[in-house]
Amino acid sequence: MSYSKEEIINYRTQKAEEALEEAALLAKNEHWNTVINRLYYACFYIVSALLEKHDLEAKTHAGTKVLFNKHFLKEGIIKKDFGQFYAILFNKRQEGDYEDLQKFERPDIEHYLPKASSFVTEIKNHIPD
Repeated sequence: MSYSKEEIINYRTQKAEEALEEAALLAKNEHWNTVINRLYYACFYIVSALLEKHDLEAKTHAGTKVLFNKHFLKEGIIKKDFGQFYAILFNKRQEGDYEDLQKFERPDIEHYLPKASSFVTEIKNHIPD
């Protein structure tokens, strides 16, 4: 089954919003490694929606980050601090998901919740209807 470009963008945007909600719920139960995972994915999904809107396709998470940097950060369309934040989440998610004995705690992760929400909002503002 094939989907329209708008259906894909809407789906990815919805996934970003759901991942933010999931992160907030997980934070209440102090599942910090999973919180960082969901925050990263919220940002990944919204960046993927942005790339789709501009007919840019990445095959990997690293490729998504490269295209985002090249087409939106280096061009000055989106502020570089958002790119730095996305890179931090990318690395933290890798640590939390793949490094043995990595256990994040509240002070490590809690401050990323509002930043991720701002990130998603900012990127959504660059996905015109």
